[in-house]
Amino acid sequence: MAKRRSTTRLTANRPPPPSTTNRHPPPDPQNLLLAAMPPEDYQRLAPALDIVPLKLKDILHKPGEPLQHVYFPGAGGFCSLLTVLQDGGMIEVATIGREGMVGVSAVLDGGRVPSCAMVQAETATCYRLTVDALRRETNRHGALFDLLAHYSQALTGFVMQSTACNAVHSVEQRLARWLLHAQDRVGKNVFPLTQEFVAMMLGAARPTVTVVAGTLQKAGLIKYRHGKVTIVDREALENASCECYRAATDLVEDVTSRSR
Repeated sequence: MAKRRSTTRLTANRPPPPSTTNRHPPPDPQNLLLAAMPPEDYQRLAPALDIVPLKLKDILHKPGEPLQHVYFPGAGGFCSLLTVLQDGGMIEVATIGREGMVGVSAVLDGGRVPSCAMVQAETATCYRLTVDALRRETNRHGALFDLLAHYSQALTGFVMQSTACNAVHSVEQRLARWLLHAQDRVGKNVFPLTQEFVAMMLGAARPTVTVVAGTLQKAGLIKYRHGKVTIVDREALENASCECYRAATDLVEDVTSRSR
């Protein structure tokens, strides 16, 4: 069956506004990159951070636009990095949750973003930082600079692993891998998921997604009803996935483990 790309289009969603009730983050941030900073470095950065919510389908960055802010998701939320094609179709190349930062190109060259960043799971806590404030801190070549340098390498590896996975592994393996990544970031067994999103993530037709999700459900690995998925058997789901899940996960987990 030929693949059909998602017909979802970029909307005019604007990044979430600063919180009016809790402008500055607490001493112990939920984001693992921020938490891995030495206390004195984090305390210097904290006044420049805004806490903002992430809402489902919010567009944080659009391809070709200059970066103004970067985002450090908190617990439970995550974003997808999407390659946008000429016809408007989008395919996911990476997921970013509390282990990472959205807008890593600000560290690499500070230019325009090459991909779209869309919120896939909501959270009330995301740490937003202006690019100028980020550069002031990374120009010190201290802990945050080192963390983000390692993270940018890991994210590149994640994208490469996803590209290889999409090319050689079955839709069932890829769906199992994506569900595992999503559960890791959401931190719950139950989370919202629509067929449209899955089709966009996997670059597959919606009827194919329906069949594959049904196969995983009949095998007792997941339950899928009314736009929500429940992970029933995590171990079996890992067995149904490919080596790409573990390889990509190890890459991003290694970033913060170095600082411990």
